[in-house]
Amino acid sequence: MERTDGAEKRGNIERGERNRIEHEERILDDLMADSPAMKKVLRVAMKIAPTSSTVLIGGESGTGKEFFARIIHRHSLCAGGRFVAVNCGAVPDTLFESEFFGYKKGAFTGADRDKPGLVEEAHGGTLFLDEVGELSLPAQVKLLRFLQERMFRSVGDTALRPVDVRVIAATNKDLRKLMEKGEFREDLFFRLNVFQLHLPPLRERKETIPNLVSLFVHKYNQDFGKNVARFSKAAEGLIAAYDYPGNIRELENIIEHAVVMAEDNEITERDLPESMFANRLLLAGPEARTDVSTYIGDRIATLAEVEREHIKFVLTAANQNYTEAAKILGISRSTLWRKIKEYNLEER
Repeated sequence: MERTDGAEKRGNIERGERNRIEHEERILDDLMADSPAMKKVLRVAMKIAPTSSTVLIGGESGTGKEFFARIIHRHSLCAGGRFVAVNCGAVPDTLFESEFFGYKKGAFTGADRDKPGLVEEAHGGTLFLDEVGELSLPAQVKLLRFLQERMFRSVGDTALRPVDVRVIAATNKDLRKLMEKGEFREDLFFRLNVFQLHLPPLRERKETIPNLVSLFVHKYNQDFGKNVARFSKAAEGLIAAYDYPGNIRELENIIEHAVVMAEDNEITERDLPESMFANRLLLAGPEARTDVSTYIGDRIATLAEVEREHIKFVLTAANQNYTEAAKILGISRSTLWRKIKEYNLEER
């Protein structure tokens, strides 16, 4: 019975791993689309993957740095080993050694057993250091020593032990600027920067958005038992025009929100998060704003005040015809109605 249960458990784990790999491959295809920048990054990644060289991946938060690290690991000589990820910004300076190198029983109060560190867990595989720019200077010294020697000593131990592990680091910060300010060690930077990959933000590879949107819609249709099949023109326009400061992670969150909120099989503008509208200007071109003052008394009007006056001006010009006013403003009727309510512009 135990052997049967064990075999079933192993089978489930293997199926889960296969599903994860297939999911990664689909995302990889969608990340590439027809983006020359992403195809260039992938070419470099595939060349360095079979080596044991250290890699530094740069890019804004949410651009897929850990995803690319996993791709490199899966195509490396240590693909059979574990991929151990750690967020360096979440490790307190006082716990760095015990977290990274482990500790021996009795090393300190509460150490009632031996505990392997992240480095030992990654033996034979890949150690992924996310947000490496968050490490304190004392922690950087300890990491540098490990990278130089490829040996470690657990807290409370006297012996140095060798380890076979590939290191991939990632950061959303400019490490060179941190070095100039004395906040990041130059010698550690050059230890990490054997090969460097930079992932461009989503706003610079918008040709990949349609594929990613399709992928996320399919995912959340399955997760939530929905049947979303299309987007309204207004929703498509917003998704195409938005800048995605949170990159792919934000796009996925937006699509999850929209799929959940959709009342039928179409995502409309009202199903998208309010945050997408926060910085969206409803003003027309300069020639259409000649009757809208940008001053109130002695001060410059706020954007909301100018927006309110412009909407009021267009409503008057359109004789309170909301459909016509929405066309003039270049927004959907539902967005116009929301703004009318927000600015108390309903005609009494």
